[in-house]
Amino acid sequence: MRIVALLPMKGHSERVSGKNFREFSGKPLFRWVLDTLLSVDAIDLIVINTDARQILSEHGLEESNRIMIRDRKPELCGDMMSMNRVLEDDLMNVEADFYLMTHTTNPFLSVTTIEEAISRFRFGLEAGTADSLFSVDLVQTRFYRADGSAVNHDPDNLLRTQDLEPWYEENSNLYLFTRKSFQSTQARIGKSPVLFTTPRFESIDIDDATDWDFAVIAADYLKKITK
Repeated sequence: MRIVALLPMKGHSERVSGKNFREFSGKPLFRWVLDTLLSVDAIDLIVINTDARQILSEHGLEESNRIMIRDRKPELCGDMMSMNRVLEDDLMNVEADFYLMTHTTNPFLSVTTIEEAISRFRFGLEAGTADSLFSVDLVQTRFYRADGSAVNHDPDNLLRTQDLEPWYEENSNLYLFTRKSFQSTQARIGKSPVLFTTPRFESIDIDDATDWDFAVIAADYLKKITK
């Protein structure tokens, strides 16, 4: 099966200037997840949909037999543009049996996790039980509304958090889908998705300056424990 990884990458970042290309613990942020994707043998092609081809070139990244750089259409640029429209453009122009989508802002996503997700998705496709997969964090904690009322627990009958019903938070780490499933919802999550729990460390996502500082500390820790 032909697997294409989609790694959208824009030049401008609203909350952390130049985030995708900023040096992060020894190399540009985008290289962390890109190098991981290149290490997954099952991935045939990585498509980078971008408005920053020149910046990528300045960082030494050019097209190869496994990397395609697609210049983002002007009408698909801008901070308010839906990512689903960008993905749709890639799907309509690059053939695959299914697609894997991730972000440059998930630097700790591992080869093992990607391979496990692909295996789970393939099983679901072949069994006819799934048309897509997305990564989640498993959360077991007490939630409250703004008015102080309990959402998922009874304050008068205090259960241990590990005994609460598990909830699942979409963490935007990775998505797997087919062209058909995308067309059914016009989104990367289809009508019959697999919820795939990823390790909490790997689901760290860099969205703002605080996230960046936290991720730098996490990267330093990772280097220490893997020496």
